[in-house]
Amino acid sequence: MASVLVAMSGGVDSSVAACLLAEAGHDVLGSHMKLVYTDGVEHGCCGPQAEADARAVAEHAGFDFEVADLSDVFEERVIADYVGEHERGRTPNPCVRCNERIKFGAFLDRARALGFDLVATGHYARRERSTDGRWRLLRGIDRAKDQSYMLHTLGQEELERSLFPIGEQTKDETRAHARRLGLPIADKPDSQELCFVPRADGGAFLEERAPHLVREGETVDPEGRVLGTHAGAHRFTIGQRRGLGVSTGERSYVVDVDPAANRVVVGPGELLARRGLVAEGVTWVARAPSGPTEAEVQIRSQGDPSPAVVEPLRGDKARVSFRTPQRSIAPGQSAVFYAGDEVLGGGVIAAALR
Repeated sequence: MASVLVAMSGGVDSSVAACLLAEAGHDVLGSHMKLVYTDGVEHGCCGPQAEADARAVAEHAGFDFEVADLSDVFEERVIADYVGEHERGRTPNPCVRCNERIKFGAFLDRARALGFDLVATGHYARRERSTDGRWRLLRGIDRAKDQSYMLHTLGQEELERSLFPIGEQTKDETRAHARRLGLPIADKPDSQELCFVPRADGGAFLEERAPHLVREGETVDPEGRVLGTHAGAHRFTIGQRRGLGVSTGERSYVVDVDPAANRVVVGPGELLARRGLVAEGVTWVARAPSGPTEAEVQIRSQGDPSPAVVEPLRGDKARVSFRTPQRSIAPGQSAVFYAGDEVLGGGVIAAALR
């Protein structure tokens, strides 16, 4: 059996993952990552209650527990990126960054330093070794809870050292395991918040961290006619329909954001359709294709994949050409490449192509 450092957020998924590993005979240390200091306010997977819940599960199941303070590296690698991307007029996905740079970055480094064989998380995803010895990253069995999109940056080294104990089961089965084990968090609701954003108000968080973003700008139509004003382009993202602050007499969406001019363009939904995108920071789970390859590409965490051709470009870029135009392609989000249930790779959307 292996020694496993298990990331425990205090939620049901990571708790059951840790308990199943301990039940199977592995040497488990539950580790609650303290990523932000919340001044006693509970939100997301951070705060005193989340830590207490994780500790209570470890005590109940009889394995050791620790709190790992990774707040400095989280500030540097995730929060700073979140603010910086918004300054560029992009909409980042901090959960993708956290998995890449913290859970399978700093946390994996911690496991190595402590002498653990493996790390484990409560992600709904699977890994599988192919006949050529390479690791494959697959969607979780529960498609409604699948989190493989968030893990697309994992490569062979990370997959070699990682376990996803609940990837082969559904959320209902996970809760059933929690009740069978008598865990105190069996019916705890899922967290839907960013762990570092109080009251789920991302705009207010950005304005506190980067007050220079708060400045009046124009909201215009596609022809450049001024429709109104706004208090900062950072509060808008491509495809947004609510909170536009203007009335056009028809259903309107954010179709472009110009951070340099602090200008937001709104227009009808048909203007959101794009035939492709360019992704940067592209990584591949196993190996990069030698040329254009057929794939299904997912451009948001809760979206459906769409057939496309992915063409690797020089450096770490790729061009994606969709078979059918896609709406609301937002720079800063991730484009993840699939072949059926298998994650091939992915990158950050740099630009949408008409």
